[in-house]
Amino acid sequence: MKTEKDVRRKNMALTWKKVKRYKWLYVILLPVIIHTIVFRYSTQYGILMAFKDYRFSKGILGSPWVGFKYFKMYFGSEFGRLMLNTLRMTVSSLIFGFPLPILLAILINEVRSSKYRKFVQTATYLPHFVSWVVVISIFSKILSPHDGIVNELLVKMFGIEPIYFMGEKKLFIPMYLIIGAWKDMGYSSILFLAAIMGIDQELYEAADIDGAGKLRKIWSITIPCLVPTIIIKFLMGVGGIVNVGFDIVYLMQTPTNLEVSEAINTYTLKQGLQAGNYSYATAIGFFQSVLSFALVYIFNRISRHFTETSLW
Repeated sequence: MKTEKDVRRKNMALTWKKVKRYKWLYVILLPVIIHTIVFRYSTQYGILMAFKDYRFSKGILGSPWVGFKYFKMYFGSEFGRLMLNTLRMTVSSLIFGFPLPILLAILINEVRSSKYRKFVQTATYLPHFVSWVVVISIFSKILSPHDGIVNELLVKMFGIEPIYFMGEKKLFIPMYLIIGAWKDMGYSSILFLAAIMGIDQELYEAADIDGAGKLRKIWSITIPCLVPTIIIKFLMGVGGIVNVGFDIVYLMQTPTNLEVSEAINTYTLKQGLQAGNYSYATAIGFFQSVLSFALVYIFNRISRHFTETSLW
């Protein structure tokens, strides 16, 4: 009769056998592992700064402990405004931006002309590879109240006074959603398009025999088969509810829209690198990470309970 030790030894032997068999794949993976360890795990001791009154001359370990001083400072000052602004951006992005890649993938899949399909894919994927600095610069030029083409058309065609799109507080969220969707919608659709390609074609053939049209096949076959992928993508997006895209928000900020555009990410950067409040910035970032993990954990358990699809 095999003991637990024998089973463990056998499993270890099988593991090493697989490692030897796929050794070159592990060699290729090695740089990624090293990068993750060096830049993700080895730096975690810096979290200590959130609980210390950090002094550059004394270092992290030598600086005095202050407990939850900076957490209390954050909750008593900017927490409400920053959280509200961040949630307004991220929740709006989930509601508006999340369905767009799914819709685009379905539409691309329905295109029968291979040349037109390739053109649409290239045109929608390309913006993702353009730097945010370039993207915001392009939109700022197009929407400029002085010589932007949009304002020129509004003035000439409708007699409307020039609008400072990038500076208006009321227009910040719509501009944030439109620009973000334009840049990332095509690239995000790749995952859903791959999932659609993996659907058993016999299902569509059976639907054709039953006389189902395109809309019925999309509603009854494509979308249900996409549900597991949609749930996984949504769960991954939930972790970013308190973590907006830093680049787009920071580059879109102006003194006139700062009241609604200041998010947790941008405020943390300004406090840490610009103001030199390293402990305060670390406390904010640490709280943000804990909250993100808690949200993913909660929604993952809810999804696993109701849909049997989860990240783990």
